[in-house]
Amino acid sequence: MFDFDNWVEIFDAIKKNKLRTFLSGFSITWGLFTFVVLLSAANGAQDGVVMSFGNRFVNKLFISGRLTSIPYQGFPEDRKINFDQDDYDMVNKKIPEKQYLSATIRKLVNVNYGQSNSIGNLYGIHPDFNLISGVKVIDDQGRLIRDIDVEEKRKVVIINKRLREVLFADEYPVDKNIIINKVSFKVVGVFEEASVANLERMYIPFSTAQLIFNGGWGLEGLSMATVGLNTNDKNEMFNKKLIADFGAIHQFDPEDGRAIYINSQMKEYLQAVGIFNAVTVFIWIVGLGTLFAGIVGVSNIMLITVRERTKEFGIRKALGAKPTSILSSIIMESVCITALFGYLGVFLGICANKLFSSFLVNNPNMSSLAIFENPNVDMNVALGAMTILIIAGVFAGYFPARLAVKISPVEAMRSE
Repeated sequence: MFDFDNWVEIFDAIKKNKLRTFLSGFSITWGLFTFVVLLSAANGAQDGVVMSFGNRFVNKLFISGRLTSIPYQGFPEDRKINFDQDDYDMVNKKIPEKQYLSATIRKLVNVNYGQSNSIGNLYGIHPDFNLISGVKVIDDQGRLIRDIDVEEKRKVVIINKRLREVLFADEYPVDKNIIINKVSFKVVGVFEEASVANLERMYIPFSTAQLIFNGGWGLEGLSMATVGLNTNDKNEMFNKKLIADFGAIHQFDPEDGRAIYINSQMKEYLQAVGIFNAVTVFIWIVGLGTLFAGIVGVSNIMLITVRERTKEFGIRKALGAKPTSILSSIIMESVCITALFGYLGVFLGICANKLFSSFLVNNPNMSSLAIFENPNVDMNVALGAMTILIIAGVFAGYFPARLAVKISPVEAMRSE
C-alpha cells in the first residue's frame, strides 16, 4: 500500500543532507557509468576483431608442403614435400572434419587489357574457395568460378575491384577479354573479398591454372573450412592427425611438424575471443568493485542518518510507531538513493555509448579507432547490474535500520 507520508519523510531526509547524499550517490552513478562504458567498449572491440575476419570462415585452414626436418626410412632431412592430386583426394575423402575444400595454385602474372597493364596475383581455385574466403560478386557484376569451369578447363577469370579500376576504369568489364601472361581469358565477374589488402587479384579455375601455369601437374596448397574444431585442444589433435595422414602419403615422420605448414585461422580467432573474454571478466570485477564501494557509501550514510535521528525514532516508538514502519522507512530511503543514482549512471553510460558510436560512424577512416565496431552493451546486462545494485541497497539500509528498531524509547530520547 502506498504511504504518501512515508515518502514525504524520505525525500525530506534526503533534502536535509544534499551534499552527503550526492557524494554517496555519485559513487554509485560513476560505478554504473564506468561499467556500461567499459563493457560497451569491450563489446565493440570484440565485434571489431570478429568483423576483421569478414565473410571468411573463422575455421579456415591453409595447408602446404615444406621441408622435412627428420630423416625417415632412408629419406634425408630437408626433403621438399610437394602436394598433388593424391593429397587433395585424401583430404576430400578421409578427413571427416572437412566442410569445404579447394586446391590452390598461386602465380604472379602480367595482365593486359588494351593499353592498360598491371602485375597481379593469380590464383587457381575450386568453387569452394569462394565460401572459404568470403569471395562475393560486386554489384551484380557477373558471377564467380563454378564447377563447370573446372570440369571443362575454361579460360575464364574473375577480377577484384582494384584490378577492374586499373584495367577498365569506368568500362563494364564482364565478357571482355584480358591477356594474362600472353594467354587470353574472358572476364566473367568482379569480386570483393573479406579483409584482403587492396592489391590486384584474380581467380581462374584450378584445372586451367594447373594446365597453363603449373605444367599440368601438382598444386601449391589446400584451403579448407572445418567443422567441430571449436577448441584449441581439438585443433591441436586435428593438426597432428593431419600431419600423420600426409606423412603416410609422402613418407615422412608423422611427428615432423615442419614438413607441413598449417595456418589455422580458428586458433587466431579463439585466441582473440579468449583475450576479450578475459577483458570482459576484468571489467565485471572492476565494475562490481566500484558498485560495492558505492553501496558501502550508502550504508555509511544510513548509519549516520540513524544516529542523527535516534531521538526522533525514540519519540515515534513512544507514541506507538511499529518497528516495521521505522525499518521500512530507512530501507526505502536506501533503495531510493541507489535506484535514483543507479538509473542516472546507466542513462549517462548509454548516452556516452551513443555519442561514441555516432563518432565512429562519422569518422570511419580513423585508424586508431578501427578496432571498434558497433560498440554496445546488452540492456539486460545493464539492468541486471542495476537490479543487483538495488538489492544491495536493501541490505545497505537493512543493517542500520536494525540498530534503529532495537533502541528503546527511553535510551533514544536520552541521546544527544
